[in-house]
Amino acid sequence: MFEKTINRGRITEVERLIRPHIRRTPVIQANGADFGIDPIDLYLKLELFQHSGSFKPRGAFTNFLTREIPAAGVVAASGGNHGAAVAFAAMKLGIRAKIFVPRITSPAKIERMREYGADLVISGERYADALETSEEWGAQSGALPIHAYEQIETILGQGTLGLELESQGIEIDTLLVAVGGGGLIGGIAAWFAGKIKIVAVEPEGAPSLYRALEAGRPVDTEAGSIAADSLAPRRVGELMFPIAKQYVHHTVLVTDDGIRRSQEILWKVMRIVSEPGGAAAFAALFEHRYQPQPQERVGVLVCGGNTTAVNFK
Repeated sequence: MFEKTINRGRITEVERLIRPHIRRTPVIQANGADFGIDPIDLYLKLELFQHSGSFKPRGAFTNFLTREIPAAGVVAASGGNHGAAVAFAAMKLGIRAKIFVPRITSPAKIERMREYGADLVISGERYADALETSEEWGAQSGALPIHAYEQIETILGQGTLGLELESQGIEIDTLLVAVGGGGLIGGIAAWFAGKIKIVAVEPEGAPSLYRALEAGRPVDTEAGSIAADSLAPRRVGELMFPIAKQYVHHTVLVTDDGIRRSQEILWKVMRIVSEPGGAAAFAALFEHRYQPQPQERVGVLVCGGNTTAVNFK
């Protein structure tokens, strides 16, 4: 039986299992001065080039390959990227998938899910609404729920991104990671386990981890932002929270204007088209919400690229 523990050993085991199904995404070295910020060594991990346009297939394939899938298939709720990843994995493995998304989901993400052949249902205004409906349908149908972040297998799969980054020989002091429900930062923080500084970045309109750390436990928060389809759950996950308390150095909040500016700069300088959630971590540098020390080597995770907004100035 697959051991349900979140640590480096389990992440290594998962990485071997899913490696045939995922891409090894590139890291680009740059200087902060190239982007009009402090002249520091920057390393951009371009996970937006992963299958389905985000890091999410890591967790999706881990769920598919370590859990028993019933005849009814799987069901998932998503702001967009998780649903696209589950739909992609289901298509590749020949499994039925039903995906519930809220009305705020971007057209680019809806198009991806439909391209992959998922049975798509648009339900409610926010992720929490779609999640509730998906849980009701899963209970009725017998389909296996695949949660976007509150699932050990999901967190382990996202943790393989940390393993991959370390295996690429990139020596960094700090890694900036955008946070929604927390599955990604939980997995990465579990992998590095204090070896480097992990800094969480959230929109001001969706400070789920920030509020949880203030309260000492996950709590409901506001969920509005330009990045609401990927970084605005009602609260962070219970499973990732102890990991974050132990290994996440601190959390910073960025504005929607900062996120838009980051999207524009990534396009102008690197010709990278990032969705708002994918550019959020970079915004921490532009808005000086995270200020590196001299000689600090900073990694930035560009985690998603599912957007149709490519008309940057």
